[in-house]
Amino acid sequence: MPSPLLLLLNDVHRAEGAVFGESSGWLVPLRYGDPIAEHGAVMGAAGLLDRSMVGKVVVTGRDRATFLQGMLSNDIKALQPGQGCPAAFLDAHGKVVSLLTVYVLEDRILLELPAGSTEKFLQTIDKFLISEKAYFEAADDADVVLSVQGPGAEKTLAGLAGACLAAELYSHQEVSIAGAPVRIARRNHAVTPGFDCWTAAAHGPALWKALREAGGVPVGAEAAEVLRVEAGLPAFGADVDESLILPETRLDQLVSYTKGCYIGQETVARVKYRGHVNRGLSGLIVDGEQVPAPGDVVVAEDKEVGRVTSAVRSVALGKPIALGYVRREHFEPGSVVAVQVRGQVVPARVVELPFVKSAS
Repeated sequence: MPSPLLLLLNDVHRAEGAVFGESSGWLVPLRYGDPIAEHGAVMGAAGLLDRSMVGKVVVTGRDRATFLQGMLSNDIKALQPGQGCPAAFLDAHGKVVSLLTVYVLEDRILLELPAGSTEKFLQTIDKFLISEKAYFEAADDADVVLSVQGPGAEKTLAGLAGACLAAELYSHQEVSIAGAPVRIARRNHAVTPGFDCWTAAAHGPALWKALREAGGVPVGAEAAEVLRVEAGLPAFGADVDESLILPETRLDQLVSYTKGCYIGQETVARVKYRGHVNRGLSGLIVDGEQVPAPGDVVVAEDKEVGRVTSAVRSVALGKPIALGYVRREHFEPGSVVAVQVRGQVVPARVVELPFVKSAS
């Protein structure tokens, strides 16, 4: 197997005392100390996460917005510079090839992709380019992406930037922090508010230092995963993949139903207006102490009704929780099911997402 890729700030994390592990082909900080304390920083103050492993693509050319409008599930042409949105890239049958975030700038469009997926995305999208003036460039190593999450995130960043931050989710603006340009995008990776900060790779260490000195608490992947699941945020590769049609993810925020045609639109529209899905992404609170594993079977009345995709022990709730897919007759919050965990049938119930509500 190839060695995992190193984050641009790998040495910085080592100096912070990080314990490392592999994720999506990258060597990432799992924790810096106590993951429960790191979780608490995001829930009550300002946690600092390195998200530089995300895929990054820059799209230029006069047809860039028009081309992406026909490729992605959300309304790209409606976005003005400084705005953004989440979207999905589907195949002709409506199955999810990728989840992504779109940021529109004056002279280009920036795409954030799941970690490790840039090359595959570019190979796939290239098949649809014919004569359009739209040029896609991989930029995985060009920028460091540091995320500040928590009720103190906005005050921390506004103080460093000397500017008010845009209120709209996915909105973004360029500011100066520690003497260099930083693009701040409003992004929530937990139930608390947050921001992602994009800056050139060479400025990454200075940005990390500034955020630490402003009170940001380093947060590793273990706490980040608990926060993600508590917020009910599905991850591509874990909770969403190419075996699913987009409506099964129940992520309506990824879709514009008025924009017109795009790849996979027929399936999405048919489900919306003429039918229903037989399974969908749901939240489960599991009794007992054992945390289910991805792939564990969800049952009801001795019949398989779904499977777990992600599970953690919730710090906020003090019990195991899981994301997974269940049949639509069990969508209703409060539905009683069970999960087969290590040979035991453990009671569980379906709950509304997110599992945890923000106090801010």
